[in-house]
Amino acid sequence: MLKVTLKTKKILVPIVSILAGFIVGAVIMLIWSYNPFQAYASMFSSALGNMNGIGETIREATPLIFTAIGFAIASTAGFFNIGLPGQAQAGWLSSIWVVLANPHMPKVILLPLAVLTGILAGALVAGVAGWLRAQFGTNEVITTIMINYIVLYSCQYLMQQVMPGQLRVDTDTTKTIAANGSLKIDWLSSTFGDSRINAGIFIALVAVFLYWYLMRKTTTGFEIRSVGTNAAASRYAGMSAKKNIMLSMLLSGGFAGLGGVVQGLGTYQNYFTQTTSLDIGWDGLSVALLGGGTAIGILLASLLFSILKIGGLGMQTIAGIPYEIVSIVIAAIIFFVAIQYVIGLLFKTKKAKAIQEQTEGTEKKSENVVVSSTKAQGGQN
Repeated sequence: MLKVTLKTKKILVPIVSILAGFIVGAVIMLIWSYNPFQAYASMFSSALGNMNGIGETIREATPLIFTAIGFAIASTAGFFNIGLPGQAQAGWLSSIWVVLANPHMPKVILLPLAVLTGILAGALVAGVAGWLRAQFGTNEVITTIMINYIVLYSCQYLMQQVMPGQLRVDTDTTKTIAANGSLKIDWLSSTFGDSRINAGIFIALVAVFLYWYLMRKTTTGFEIRSVGTNAAASRYAGMSAKKNIMLSMLLSGGFAGLGGVVQGLGTYQNYFTQTTSLDIGWDGLSVALLGGGTAIGILLASLLFSILKIGGLGMQTIAGIPYEIVSIVIAAIIFFVAIQYVIGLLFKTKKAKAIQEQTEGTEKKSENVVVSSTKAQGGQN
């Protein structure tokens, strides 16, 4: 075992998990007679080798930041929010609907309105699971999974049966939104090789800062962390467990909904029928776990997942390696992150030793004080 500080250990464990995932992917490639060096070279070249690739990598990472923050907030409060896909989908459809229904509204009003609507939609979906947990102690894992399917088919029904026909191209796709409700910025897109990068990345960076400030610098964040650490002690200290359950789930759903907003108003510029739950929800969960729930960790982990996703396409087209290999690498990384306790056994922290040395030093100083006092009293006598 390597002796490291606790802070260093927290950094090394996810790094080792990532490397282990890449090694597993390389071994599988070798078994099927693929060249792993060529594969990974084509992956990073596609994702980071040109401005278009960098722009698409940032674009892919943007919604993952929001969904990861959403999961991290709920996780800090002691809940496992599996409803991120449904919350993101609700934010996506509602924001697109608002923009399509108000094509002539000024951008300075319409865009904030659409974004806020998406946030509220995500928060509302998560709030249902939060209310059930707070009032009846219902397991949030079960309710959020069920709500994912409810939202999936409800969105399909709303778009096909409720949304006015003039807002749709057909029953499965809406019209493209107008520029006054879009997150697309022409100069930003052209700078990054006409990629789909959009203003969502700026909102994401603000969201990362707000998440850090909320959880580390505010009373609300302290209460959420306290409830997640020890609910009984928090109640004894006068904190309302029910209030913090609801608050954490509303915040979690709001951030997840914002991820859906960026997908709609930024990446696709429309909404289309989803046949399964959104990937950004599940990937955001993985990003939060890999990033350890910290602000900077989430930012870095989202970029890694984006490199894997975008670069995986390059592996397929340049190196001729199936895209499924990328999925295996991602799954392997998540697996090693999930068993980070085992990986953590590779490192021995210096914390215990430091405390022991400090204690021994304190005891020695106390003995010296006693001896000095005794000598002084003896001299006086």
